[in-house]
Amino acid sequence: MKILTQIPAYLLGALFVFGGAAYLFHLVPDEPMTGDSETFMKLFAGTGYMTTIKVLELIVGLLLFIPKTRALAFILLAPIAINILLFELHIAHAPGIGIAIVVLNAIGIYLNRDKYMSIIS
Repeated sequence: MKILTQIPAYLLGALFVFGGAAYLFHLVPDEPMTGDSETFMKLFAGTGYMTTIKVLELIVGLLLFIPKTRALAFILLAPIAINILLFELHIAHAPGIGIAIVVLNAIGIYLNRDKYMSIIS
């Protein structure tokens, strides 16, 4: 049973470490975008915004692999996960991995709920 409670952390950790590293180190070619998605990403191209987000994703992904920092990582990941989902819903008009990311993050937060009690009570 203990292994099952760690699955959300390991899945999200692997996803965000790979996603951050792939962006930062150009490990995979960028997928061509069109329409609103392309416009949105071009807006951030020269600002360094996406680089900052990807560095945060990489760091938080690594924190998910460390049991002592996992609860913090799930909380830090929540706004990133919500923004991924909102991008998919409102800009790309194609919900996808964002749904899974939000669900896995919510499960991770729920599994660590005892660690958040002092800040919500």
